[in-house]
Amino acid sequence: MRVHPPGDTAVPARAETWTGRATNRVQWLLAAAGGACMALGIELAVESPWTSGLLPLVMSAVGCIAAGLLVLFGTLAFVHVAVRVDDTALEVRCGHLGVPRRRIPLEQVADVEFVAEITPRHWGGWGYRWRPERGTCVVVRRGEGLRLRLDDGHYFTVTVDDARSAVQAIRERLRPFSTGD
Repeated sequence: MRVHPPGDTAVPARAETWTGRATNRVQWLLAAAGGACMALGIELAVESPWTSGLLPLVMSAVGCIAAGLLVLFGTLAFVHVAVRVDDTALEVRCGHLGVPRRRIPLEQVADVEFVAEITPRHWGGWGYRWRPERGTCVVVRRGEGLRLRLDDGHYFTVTVDDARSAVQAIRERLRPFSTGD
């Protein structure tokens, strides 16, 4: 738990905010596959001769469109991740819409460390992941990232380019919360 030094209840303000991101261009291929699946569903609905019956046609068209939408929007949500560190919090936003989003107040951060290699395979794929033994991770590509250890013992990991400077920025902001580190 963080304790402010006696008589000091405010964190000194900094003019700069650290920002970074990580991108996965392979996700665009998966998004294109989702778009193609949607197009197939629309093609089935519009151009089918309806000779095999209405129910199989509707099921095929709706299935292709639904699968295409899931793949398309599921992959576009994790094409990139944006990380922002200011004086009060670390904020992670995914995709073009910025959702899912996670905001972690720095006063809840016990420690931060650089992680040289984060892989989707170790987390069960791309996206917003949770593993009981590892905590939560936003993984959009293989590579470097940072891991926060929160005061409650949980971990939060995120892939981000130039993670070493993100760790340094967070550590500088954690000093006012620490008690003699």
